[in-house]
Amino acid sequence: MMSKLTLNINDDTIARAKVYASEQNRSLSSIIQSFLDKITLEKESTNNVEEIKISPFVRSLSIKSGIPADFDYKKALGDHYAEKHK
Repeated sequence: MMSKLTLNINDDTIARAKVYASEQNRSLSSIIQSFLDKITLEKESTNNVEEIKISPFVRSLSIKSGIPADFDYKKALGDHYAEKHK
């Protein structure tokens, strides 16, 4: 079922929206309907999604670890192996 809706929108916005609709070969009503469908369906889908549990290990990866930007991991690994196999 289709219903009529009256909106109060700034004249300049309406003019730009009509130009945009024309460029897209769509009616302004269909563009507004698509927009409203998108924002209302997104809200419904986010309400239905359970919160994702993040393990402590994964959370630790996202936290700043204090490793310097110029850290030479190859040298550190080499030093580790040299110490390990003495």
